[in-house]
Amino acid sequence: MNRRRVSIFGATGSIGQNTIDLIARKSDSYEVVALTGASNITQLAEDAIRLNAKIAVTAHDHLLTELRTALAGSNVEAAAGKAALAEAASRPVEWVMSAIIGSAGLLPGLKALEQGATLALANKESLVCAGGLILQTAENNNARILPVDSEHSAIFQGLVGEDMFAVERIIITASGGAFRDWPIEDLANATLAQASAHPNWDMGQRITIDSASMFNKAMEVIETHEYFDVCSDQIEVLVHPESMIHALVGFKDGALMAHVGPPDMRHAIGYALHWPERQTLPVERLDLAKIGSFTFRAPDEVRWPALRLAREVMARGGLAGAVFNAAKETALDGFISGALKFIEMSEIVDQTLFDMDSKGGHIDDTMTLDNVLYVDHLARRTAQHLIKQRAG
Repeated sequence: MNRRRVSIFGATGSIGQNTIDLIARKSDSYEVVALTGASNITQLAEDAIRLNAKIAVTAHDHLLTELRTALAGSNVEAAAGKAALAEAASRPVEWVMSAIIGSAGLLPGLKALEQGATLALANKESLVCAGGLILQTAENNNARILPVDSEHSAIFQGLVGEDMFAVERIIITASGGAFRDWPIEDLANATLAQASAHPNWDMGQRITIDSASMFNKAMEVIETHEYFDVCSDQIEVLVHPESMIHALVGFKDGALMAHVGPPDMRHAIGYALHWPERQTLPVERLDLAKIGSFTFRAPDEVRWPALRLAREVMARGGLAGAVFNAAKETALDGFISGALKFIEMSEIVDQTLFDMDSKGGHIDDTMTLDNVLYVDHLARRTAQHLIKQRAG
């Protein structure tokens, strides 16, 4: 039996670990080529050995010796750094999970597409920063991109057999995160620990904080615009605390197609892994009678200004998405370090977008990889300067 060659980028994060869980259950069906991670060397090495991967790569050069030691006695090659990530992504495979957090996932994703691989895309920054470049690279190399965010997987599934010309609107849902029911005036004093506790999902700290600020949803709105080629005014966001309806597609005849499932990322991952077929997955089967009801409410853009900023980014176009993401990541670093308050993150992003547009004009630059990376660098530097100004 021919085994399907796969690579997992961001293997030690929650998406990567859920992907490994599914692959390990049917290990005879897969040949694992590359696993990559960041600083969790023990997990990376254990998974690489267990799955008999060809190569394990850490993003951090200084951890190469530790990785080699952890892999000693195995047949797994060890490597480190950006160049090693790009080389691993260039190794021929049929399917790649792109789950590296942040703009660092852009280059490996492009390299995988250049090989003609199917890219299971959980790295939302790729489409936000360089949607046109990613999609064009896929088209040029006869490669396919399958969405793995639960919302975009839901939209994708809701469109099976449908004509995009019949689509009137797309609704993506948001849990609302840790502060969905807080009085707005209390947000200024929200702590890191409070922002890091998600009521529904078990995710990494950065994504959990992005959920509380709704920057995660803002990114997903831009992703929806890029991936499905729909206008900003066709995209709606609803707060849905139960996190079981992941998205709805509305058609011009008034019908709504909803995707309903448990808050378990293995569904979206499994759908992308087995597409175009469906296979049995180890996820909860919902008891709708026991659940009883679903609730929805419109998001408050005073509470979550990130949603307004996403609309502005889509209206501006060009490299505004790259600026938005870089500023968001930098502001998040500032909150985690204690340099910013929770509510100040959106203010930093807003000011960075303004400064980069009015002073430098870089948002209008042509979308090439070099330009995206350069604008990313400038936006981070601008945001860092703004944070230092606030600190006095």
